[in-house]
Amino acid sequence: MDNNSLEQNNEGRITIDHVSKVYDPEGANVRALNNCCAEVEPGEFLVLIGPSGCGKTTLLNAIAGFENITEGSIYLDEKIIASPDMNQSPGADRIVVFQNGALFPWKTVLENLIYGPMVQGKMFRDEAVAEVRRIMDKLGLSRSTEDLYPDSLSSGMKRQVEIIRALINNPKVLLLDEPFRALDSMTKSLMHEYLLEVYEITGKTIFFVTHDLEEAVFLADRVIIMTTRPGLIKAIIDVDIPRPRDFHVLATVQFMEFKDRAVKAVREEALKAFEAGDRELA
Repeated sequence: MDNNSLEQNNEGRITIDHVSKVYDPEGANVRALNNCCAEVEPGEFLVLIGPSGCGKTTLLNAIAGFENITEGSIYLDEKIIASPDMNQSPGADRIVVFQNGALFPWKTVLENLIYGPMVQGKMFRDEAVAEVRRIMDKLGLSRSTEDLYPDSLSSGMKRQVEIIRALINNPKVLLLDEPFRALDSMTKSLMHEYLLEVYEITGKTIFFVTHDLEEAVFLADRVIIMTTRPGLIKAIIDVDIPRPRDFHVLATVQFMEFKDRAVKAVREEALKAFEAGDRELA
């Protein structure tokens, strides 16, 4: 890894081209995604939101290489990474931070952070340690945490370590699947600001999935709203609130206007999902 591994660049364009996904457990033929099209610009912070079961995580997993798709194609910087004819496989150019923590509990913070580049054969231990410490310093994680084990960390600090562990691998795209869902409201607010600081420093493309409307508008350059299943893209909201942002943004008229637009669009789909559920139970 070079010494500019956190510098901004023009990589990380995601192209989602008429993507559909059909699950067929026992012949049920469930269409999770339906003809989804979107373009994520290099260095963009894009947030995907919609009612439960609309296919948000399915789409993220398809980009990550964890899910096959039934129709269409997904590209990363014009290289195809998903199609119906491909066997999906994760790539180091797109790293996922999951909603459930994935730190190794038997390894210290430092051992967790150096694991990726070492197991991939990118660095020897001394190189990995030096690079990890450089990035810890740059992204504000105290070196006093190096010898601690995950169980002794606060929930917010665990999230910090997981984000930094993902960035150590220098991906083109950072994929986050509701990473702050289990946090209390204050820790969640602090992690929002931390992630925005990381975004300003790294310039990485971020593809973020959430149920939280306030979170979506606060973080995003654009918010993509999906319909209830079968999931397709209903609306795209350009959030032109200036960056850098902090918690003061939440009290502005501009923020409330964007949030109101998102609430109305998502509520329509949530009502449809609720009614569909009632019909299924009838």
